[in-house]
Amino acid sequence: MSTPPSPPSLFRNPWAKRDEWRKHSSFSQRAMFSRMFPGFGVAVVAFTTYVIAETYIFPPAEDEHHH
Repeated sequence: MSTPPSPPSLFRNPWAKRDEWRKHSSFSQRAMFSRMFPGFGVAVVAFTTYVIAETYIFPPAEDEHHH
């Protein structure tokens, strides 16, 4: 016994193929947020390294005469 074909959807989107790009993983909320500030992670690491080096490796010389 064959099954009858399913009825067509009443709310079929005629533009579904054109809207597929919106569901791609590169347009997810997380991907969009991570691309909002490109280079921010590298900048944070570089600045932290600079502050540590400036504070501990090259401490400022203590002057006896402060103006």
